[in-house]
Amino acid sequence: MPHAPSAPVILGNEPGSFPHSVLAERHPAIIRQVREAFPYGPATHRALDALLDSCTKGVIEPLPAAAPDRDRWNAWGLTMCSGRSWYDVPWLWSESYFYRQLLEAVGYFESGPWQGIDPFRPFKLAELDAPETDEELAALDGLSPRETGPALLHGSLWGNRADLGFRLSDASAGTAAAVPGLVADDSDALWSLLPPSGTGTLCLIADNAGRELVPDLLLIAHLLDAGRVERAVLHVKPHPYYVSDATPADVLDALRRLGAAPGTAASYGRTLWSAMTDGRLAVRAHPFSCAPLPYADMPGDLRAELAGAALTVVKGDLNYRRLVGDRRWPPTTPFAEVTGYFPGPVAALRTLKSDVITGLDADTEAALVAAEGQRWRTSGTHALVQVRT
Repeated sequence: MPHAPSAPVILGNEPGSFPHSVLAERHPAIIRQVREAFPYGPATHRALDALLDSCTKGVIEPLPAAAPDRDRWNAWGLTMCSGRSWYDVPWLWSESYFYRQLLEAVGYFESGPWQGIDPFRPFKLAELDAPETDEELAALDGLSPRETGPALLHGSLWGNRADLGFRLSDASAGTAAAVPGLVADDSDALWSLLPPSGTGTLCLIADNAGRELVPDLLLIAHLLDAGRVERAVLHVKPHPYYVSDATPADVLDALRRLGAAPGTAASYGRTLWSAMTDGRLAVRAHPFSCAPLPYADMPGDLRAELAGAALTVVKGDLNYRRLVGDRRWPPTTPFAEVTGYFPGPVAALRTLKSDVITGLDADTEAALVAAEGQRWRTSGTHALVQVRT
């Protein structure tokens, strides 16, 4: 296994930095958004107020003794992070724990009327039912066989710009210029791992629900229909996470959305429904999907499953941070070096919404900095396809 170089772990304690703005501005905005989305009672409002105070001015607090995942979170670092400022622990960890505490505040895991109620569901459904979704699905009818594969890969890549949490902190994200280009493009290498008449398994680690999950599912349906994979495994989150991250319930919503659409979209919906019933498409919700840790720390059962895949596609910005490590890598650090631990071939499809980046050539980095300073890292207007075979 290649030895990956090291780089400083990203924290949120630098005023003016992107991670600091997420902790200080985005998280309070999400609390306000969730508060207004449901008719929560006084006790829940008090719990949300306490979380707001804690994450902006206080310290990280342990989970209640009765929390079903307390031992798991303790193993993931909670015992070491408790009592420390949210800004002084790894940003990936503090971001993840914020969402776990948000679920605690709204009673997601407790017995009662709000148990199992996704606090982000109204926003996910609004995204899925948006007119733009109809337009994107209708565009499938005009694709030739030669265009379909590349177009669906392209849709899965740029669908990540529908990320709801990102929109909260970047009002221009929905109006940015369409597809300004890729900062890295290993698409040919990706397709080489999914040859015609392929007999392998594709694992796709999903990111967001709604208008990103739909093109992910369309890509899977195409690969199954075209015979490029024999089987697909879709990894989603076991519970709500990062505002718009996909859960099993979101997969069902997306399948129903496709099934109700006209034309080619409905045909793909039937493919997916049939594939789930006969086992060609499986949905996984591994607890580690919500861990505040890099994939280098994945447990043995998940490692074994990914090792058996012809290709694992890792979607989105958060999963990219977990794939390469949430560190201040020099942008020219080779992608293959930082993913050398991964148990099989891996591809990252990501729009850039955070500081982490690897695998750029020096000329590309220089051109981006000259044109945009460092904003290119977080604006969501650039993307990448990176592959380690």
